[in-house]
Amino acid sequence: MPTLRSQRHAASLIAPLAALTILGAAASGQSSRESIPERNLPAFWKSRLEDVENAVHGVKKGAMSVLARTPGGRNVYLVAYGDREDRRGSANYNSAAGGRDPASYARKDGTQKPVIFLLGPVHGQEVEGVSGLVNLIQVAETGRDFRDRPWPELAANLARCRVLIVPCGSPDARARCPYDSWVGEESSTHQRVGMGTKPDGSNHTWPMTKRIHPMRGPDAATLGAYWNDSAINLMHDEWFDPMTPETGAFFRLAREEAPDFIASLHSHSVPPSIEPTAYVPWTVKQTIEALGNRVQKRYAEAGLPYCPGGPKPVEDGIKFPPPFFNLASALHHACGGVAFVHETPCGVRTPPYPKVSHEQLLDIQMLLYDELLRFAVENPVNWKK
Repeated sequence: MPTLRSQRHAASLIAPLAALTILGAAASGQSSRESIPERNLPAFWKSRLEDVENAVHGVKKGAMSVLARTPGGRNVYLVAYGDREDRRGSANYNSAAGGRDPASYARKDGTQKPVIFLLGPVHGQEVEGVSGLVNLIQVAETGRDFRDRPWPELAANLARCRVLIVPCGSPDARARCPYDSWVGEESSTHQRVGMGTKPDGSNHTWPMTKRIHPMRGPDAATLGAYWNDSAINLMHDEWFDPMTPETGAFFRLAREEAPDFIASLHSHSVPPSIEPTAYVPWTVKQTIEALGNRVQKRYAEAGLPYCPGGPKPVEDGIKFPPPFFNLASALHHACGGVAFVHETPCGVRTPPYPKVSHEQLLDIQMLLYDELLRFAVENPVNWKK
């Protein structure tokens, strides 16, 4: 029986078009941009790498730093808001858990400032989270997003937390995507740009595209925006021996900051969802479900596409093939935080997917941040015995 996630994604696989323009030659590392129609996007839609540059270099209330350099020589930026508290203990998280005392890694007694790590899209065609995080930085700086819409509770909770924002998790991948929005586009175009093409001109498709990694060799006619310039999908790196500097930097940040919550931002074609994380404690799965229930309630109340609730906890590995140990799973084991994937619709016009506007897409992002920070403030982590 397929999982809920696989059912959703399988539904989004549309028969590809043949003989399409090459996006980038995986073997040579070269890329060519296909011609796309001129579009007048809303001024608040900030999904480009230049929007990230402008946002991070305009930070005044937080601190901006370069977290890593990509294989393509691009900066992965980190923006941090809130003072950092010294909570470090005497062991790494894995050893502290082995000693039956997670507080030996990070002292959390329920009185500390919550720490939230928001990891922007690591897949270049999934641009919606970039725009959301650039708008979140604007809220942190001014109290309003780029629509001039106030977010008073979100701004107040930003001040109560330490918030770590990586606006774009894979600048190499984002640079390979020529589209700044998918609203009104065809699903097959989104698939081609993201997954790349085969030698016969057809699209690579999910999940089969994950069966080649790194995405090199004769089956990779063109490299899609799923991968960085080393052809690595950052969601499925080799965690015990990372193949690319970005993922190593994410792990160092998680170990050093001990975040309570980690949200990895992604996009798909169906209604927004918080996805289950495999190979984490049952209590973490329950927390993800509780947060997901609240986020979906906010979406429903706002008249946005939504799912019935958060992901129900399930036991991992009961059936074959086993669930994947992805970036969210791995980041949990670096710091003990509640790590999860959030998926937002991308707005393609292809039936049966929900048609959403840029306003709605930004609302989906902002309501996630609003509810996540509210949840973190209301439910402080307590690791005391």
